[in-house]
Amino acid sequence: MHDLNALDQLKVPGLLVATTEFESAAKAQATSLGFEPATIWVEHPIQNRTKKRIRDDCLSSFRFNN
Repeated sequence: MHDLNALDQLKVPGLLVATTEFESAAKAQATSLGFEPATIWVEHPIQNRTKKRIRDDCLSSFRFNN
């Protein structure tokens, strides 16, 4: 969260991808930093997922406007 916040302050776009297991902790840390990161929440756990599965999970969280 600190790295993402530091990049945001440098105007470098960033995105937090985290599992729902850590949602409350991540939100608390973001609040303490005064930071509202763009975030995608995926189901926990992810360590056994393929890169493709993680990518697909993230993409399914987006809403595209045409």
